Amino acid sequence: MTLPVPARLGGTALLLGLLPAVLAACTTTVEGAATAAPADPTPVDPEELEELVVAAVPSGLPRVPDEDLTPPAGEKSAGDVAAYSLDPGREAEVLEEYGYRYGWERFWSAGSGPVTSVFVDQFDSRAGAGAYARDLAENEAALYGSVLREDPPHLPGGCRLLTVEEADPHTGLSGPAAFAWCGHGVFSVGVSAVAESVTAASDEVHAVLAAQLERLPPS
Repeated sequence: MTLPVPARLGGTALLLGLLPAVLAACTTTVEGAATAAPADPTPVDPEELEELVVAAVPSGLPRVPDEDLTPPAGEKSAGDVAAYSLDPGREAEVLEEYGYRYGWERFWSAGSGPVTSVFVDQFDSRAGAGAYARDLAENEAALYGSVLREDPPHLPGGCRLLTVEEADPHTGLSGPAAFAWCGHGVFSVGVSAVAESVTAASDEVHAVLAAQLERLPPS
């Protein structure tokens, strides 16, 4: 089964040469935000990370079984994520430098029309997670030719929002869509939605993102 929304299409390899500077920049936190170590323990393996991923979405869409998708959703290794890129070898180098540990993907859809997806990835450091989230957002903005909004209203500081007004068969979108990416402590969180309108897609993304961030250890 192939859903009408792309998964991690752009990859992060574009910034490999700038990696040290990117990681250094991402150590800067939002002024006033807590910087202490999380009070709750972070997952020690993919199975524990799975328990932190949202199980349902506000739109009420049914969850798609991981094994029904191509490639399958669920647990992700660095090799799995690198395979989404046009240059898997280079992407694997980037992920290693970022300190990628593992991730989890989950999708909801009735088979056609609206679809919602969540990607949660865990890294060795806040810097790696923040850099990864930023790179994904910038690459997707370039892919769709849309304006990326940084720190948009109603989203936490450091998040980025992208909206696409119309279906785009060249990139796999079947309708209006919204995407959001956030660095949250050692986690990178990505949420996307395809819906009947940009407003509906944005509302779904905002609600799902808020629920997902609430389930993660404090940043």
